[in-house]
This record gives sequence, C-alpha cells and structure tokens, in this order.
Amino acid sequence: MTKQEKTINLSESAQVDQQSVQPFPRSRKVYVEGSRPDIRVPMREISLDDTPTDFGGESNAPVLVYDTSGPYTDPNVIIDVRKGLADVRSAWIDARGDTERLGGLSSDFGQQRLNDAELAKLRFAHVRNPRRAKAGANVSQMHYARQGIITAEMEYVAIRENMKLQEARAAGLLDDQHAGHSFGANIPKEITPEFVRQEIARGRAIIPANINHPEVEPMIIGRNFLVKINGNIGNSALGSSIEEEVAKLTWGIRWGSDTVMDLSTGKHIHETREWIIRNSPVPIGTVPIYQALEKVNGVAEDLTWELFRDTLIEQAEQGVDYFTIHAGVLLRYVPLTAKRVTGIVSRGGSIMAKWCLAHHKENFLYTHFDEICEIMKAYDVSFSLGDGLRPGSIADANDAAQFGELETLGELTKIAWKHDVQCMIEGPGHVPMQLIKENMDKQLECCDEAPFYTLGPLTTDIAPGYDHITSGIGAAMIGWFGCAMLCYVTPKEHLGLPNKDDVKTGIITYKIAAHAADLAKGHPGAQIRDNALSKARFEFRWEDQFNLGLDPDTARAFHDETLPKESAKVAHFCSMCGPKFCSMKITQEVREYAAKIEAVDVTVEQGMREQAERFRQEGSQLYHKV
Repeated sequence: MTKQEKTINLSESAQVDQQSVQPFPRSRKVYVEGSRPDIRVPMREISLDDTPTDFGGESNAPVLVYDTSGPYTDPNVIIDVRKGLADVRSAWIDARGDTERLGGLSSDFGQQRLNDAELAKLRFAHVRNPRRAKAGANVSQMHYARQGIITAEMEYVAIRENMKLQEARAAGLLDDQHAGHSFGANIPKEITPEFVRQEIARGRAIIPANINHPEVEPMIIGRNFLVKINGNIGNSALGSSIEEEVAKLTWGIRWGSDTVMDLSTGKHIHETREWIIRNSPVPIGTVPIYQALEKVNGVAEDLTWELFRDTLIEQAEQGVDYFTIHAGVLLRYVPLTAKRVTGIVSRGGSIMAKWCLAHHKENFLYTHFDEICEIMKAYDVSFSLGDGLRPGSIADANDAAQFGELETLGELTKIAWKHDVQCMIEGPGHVPMQLIKENMDKQLECCDEAPFYTLGPLTTDIAPGYDHITSGIGAAMIGWFGCAMLCYVTPKEHLGLPNKDDVKTGIITYKIAAHAADLAKGHPGAQIRDNALSKARFEFRWEDQFNLGLDPDTARAFHDETLPKESAKVAHFCSMCGPKFCSMKITQEVREYAAKIEAVDVTVEQGMREQAERFRQEGSQLYHKV
C-alpha cells in the first residue's frame, strides 16, 4: 500500500462528487409508476417559460427526457457512497423464487481479498452475500421471456422507452416529426411490455441486469429501441484512486451514459469494482481477462481456464451485468493479422492471440464456451462478445481477420441462445464511411440480429486529440443503420487516460450521435426535444434554450462570454449577428409585415367582390350612358 492508502479509510471518508449531485436547471425528477408500486421509472422533466406576448403569449408544456443519472440528481434522496444506492430489484427477484442467497463468496480470489486484513480500509463496508440460481434454474431475462413471462424489469424498460408517448401524442407533439428510414428495424409506435418480452425472447434485445446488482435501474439494448451509449472508466498501473473512479461513474451517468464499463488494470481491481457497482444505477460491464492477466502478473501464457473461471464467478457475485469475452479470436485467424498496418489492437484480443500461439492450442474461451454459458445464466450476466480482431486503422477495415471473427461470434451467439443467455456483439473500430454499412449488414446476417455494440467507428485516422469527432461521425451513421449501443471515444483516445472533462466531452458527443440516429430511424417522440428547443430559439427564450440542451452549463457559459448581463437573457438577438442582423428577429418582423399585408389583401378582395356583384346587377354592360 502507498502512504496515502494507509492513512485513508474509504469506509469513513469517501464522499460523493458534488458536481454530480446538482439538479439540472429548471428540471425535476419525476417517477412514472407501473403495475406495482415498486416499479417507479425515473425521468427528468424540464419546465419551460411561456411564449412572450410578442409571439402569441402561449404556455409551453414541460419536456420529458430520458434520465440515466439515477438518484444522484434527486434532491429528495440522501446520497452516501459509503453505503451505496438503495435497492431497486430485490423484491422482484425474491418473488420469482428461483435464486438462493449463498453463505458467502464462492470464488477463491474473492475469499482471499475478503480475508486480507490490509484491505479493510479500502473495502466497501456493506457487502451482501451473493445470490445464485437454484440448482437447475436459469435466471436470465431471456429465459423468462421465452417462457412467456413479462418480468418487472421488462415492464420497467417499456415505461422508460415510451417516455409518456401517449400523452405527447394526445398533445400533438408527435405531429411535426419527419418520417425516418430504419433499414428494416421494426420500431413500433408504442413500446409495450409484451413487445419488450418478444424482442428479448428473439435475441434482438437484452436487459443487462445481474441478480447481484439490485441497485440497477433496468434499461434495454436493441435496434428497435433508443440507441444507447457506453462510457468507460477504470484505473491503470499509472494511477487513479477508488474515489476518482466512483466520481467518474457518477459524472458519466449525469451526462447520459446508459452503461459504464470498468476497465481497471491497476491496483485493487476487486475493491474498485465493488465500490463502483454498489453506487451504480446503470449496468456495469467488464473485460474479465484483464483481471485474470493481473493475477498471473501480466504473463498471458500463464493464463488457465480454471483461473479465468474463478474470475468470472468472482465478478458475477459482485454484480457485473455484462462480460466482454474474446472467444472469437481463434488460432487460425491470428496469421491473418500479420500484414495489417496496425495488427491486433484489442487488448483482450492480443492477450488471447498470444496465449494461442504460446500453447499452439485453440482459445480456451472458445473451447469452454458452454461452461461460460452455465455461469452466465446462474447470475443473469449478459455476453458482450468481444471483437478481439477489430481494425485499428482504416487501412485494416473489413479484412478477412475481422470478418472471420465476426462469423465465429455468430456461431457463439447461437450457442448462448441455446442456453437462454442474453448476448450482444462488439464491433469496430476504425472504418471509413463507405464501409460502415457493410459492417452493420454483415453483423445482422452473421449474428441473426443480436444487438450490435461498436466503438465509434472512427472514420479517419488523421486527428489525434479529436477522435471523439472522427468516431462520432461513424457512430451516428452505424446507429442509424441499426447499431444498438455506441461506446464513447474521448478526445484522449490513443493519447492518455481521460479526465472528467474528457469523459463529459465524449459522452455529450455520443449522445448527439445516438440522438441523431434515433431521429433518422424515426423513433417515435425523438423529435419532441428538438422542436421544443427550436421554438424556444425562435422566441428568444434563452434560458429554455440552455436547459433543453444536452449540456446547459456549456451553452450558458458560451452565451455569457459575450453577453454576461442578465438582461441579455431576454434580448431578441445574440452576439453572433447583433440586434440589427438577427435572422430570427428579421423573420418575426417579416411575419408581422405579412400579417398586415394579409389584412389589407382581405379588404381589397372584399371590395373587388362587391364591385363584381354590382356589375352583374347592372346588366353586365361595359359602358353606360352618363
């Protein structure tokens, strides 16, 4: 332990990041209740000012937006990261009667960590004994769905995806939405619990919700639902504390991260993950091979199935919701990467490739895949089948290694489905724009419409420091084509570990990409927020413009740089054009002028009709004697 770790007792001193618990301006947390009182689905309601009298003086209804921030932005909830979040799902899990509470951790490594007295000050203090499926039981959401059961989790996500669409439709808020082009997706006008069940049973969607993560607010990933985004956190050998990682978690979900992956590779991976899961309202994913490698001191050749299996159980008992498993990196594919510009860029892929070559054996994740499925269905951990051979440069996009692995991932998907285990597929990577749709089409074909989850893709390699933009372009495109979840890229990609500002920038960039994809697909209600903001912009309701945006703080700060006075918040111009050249103001003047002309035209038209009638009454003669 370092000197700092010896003197800090996290169970006594850990504090929530104060920036993450501030409510958004003019917003309040609302809860939509389901068929039972403990199904309370959170949403954020943004209140709006009335339209100024110059523009008609009407009131503007509040706008509901999807909310990933959990209880952190609810001022009525007391947050204490030392105790973790309140339980959301235990009553639902208990009611199903197919799980049992173990007497303690069953993984060897978990027990070692628990019995290490030196870790007491770092350990999360309120660790529950884990749950596991009863002998012979399968507790996955896919298994329930295939039995015709609509779980509380399914009802929860249906309410969450709908965002009170019926009320919005009744208010006419869906009338002005452009038709979308969904490339064969089947997006209904309303998301029902039965539709959710059907999509999960078919394998087109997953609800990542480990039975040991009762704090999670259920969400769904699938091409027929809202496009989701993932944010990565995690320590490294170079640094970062447990408190910093929890702060990154709460910061990321504030700005819209639907899931979070803990990619820790440094010290105290087990303890860091426990703190993260206990304080996370969103699903947590991991790459178990990273921790397994740490257990053998970074020597890939020393990895064994037995050690990896224990790592899976360790993480499943903590509550990890989805595992990235690089089971598609087969021995025969490794030589196909030899002539690549950037070779194998996936950390997990390179680990397994090295193991295969060192032992000249097939990937043990592939040969033991059925056994992995048995573990997954005992805890309801979802697969995120890793693309260990993804291209790391646009030169390597869509090559034989990448697509060979994708075909194997399709084979593994069908095995997972035989076990009723939920599964999504990871994708690239670096792909130029003209090759992106081929990736989506091939994934749908090979993996039978299992949800696709991509890193970008980055559309060019020339912009270090701006790869959130190079990848955001590709993310918007592949999201439109059918990708279900987009893994964010920060400005620090390829350069260093992201800080809080980088995390926020990456998430906002990807929220833009995901929302643009929802608009393009024609997802019902996707345009409501755009229309509300556009109306506020035209009516110079500056505060509403800020508050309806994805990042109110930055919008307000940019406006204040040149017009800091409060009076500027009601001005009918901005600093871009000034008062005389504002197009919105000029348009309003044109409308007022047109209204006057229209009134004159009405008077003239009436006079013309009266003269025509008089002409007919007088015999329709052109000339009359005076």
